Amino acid sequence: MNHYETVFILNPVLSETQIEETVKKFEDFLIKNGGKMVSKENWGLKKLAYPIQHKKSGFYHLFEFTVPGEVISPYELEFRRDERIMRFLTVKLDKHAISWAERRRTKLKAKA
Repeated sequence: MNHYETVFILNPVLSETQIEETVKKFEDFLIKNGGKMVSKENWGLKKLAYPIQHKKSGFYHLFEFTVPGEVISPYELEFRRDERIMRFLTVKLDKHAISWAERRRTKLKAKA
């Protein structure tokens, strides 16, 4: 089981229910394929640095999860097939990135 992090941007014209539905779809995909969610964050609507698909903003979401390596390819294929996703990036976390992510999560919990 490898540790991964995915950030994805959803189309800004989606309704709140469509956003929740899309996030749930990708979360269920990971769990169904033997993954375990470590954390998920909704960063909300943010302005983009440059237009993507003629849009100037998008809804950002972050998933941190553990999953077998062979699941990543079909997982990213699902992102490519979904027209609600504007961009996504999945990275494998090394031990330093994992500890940094844990420190970041504890800081966020302390603020809340």
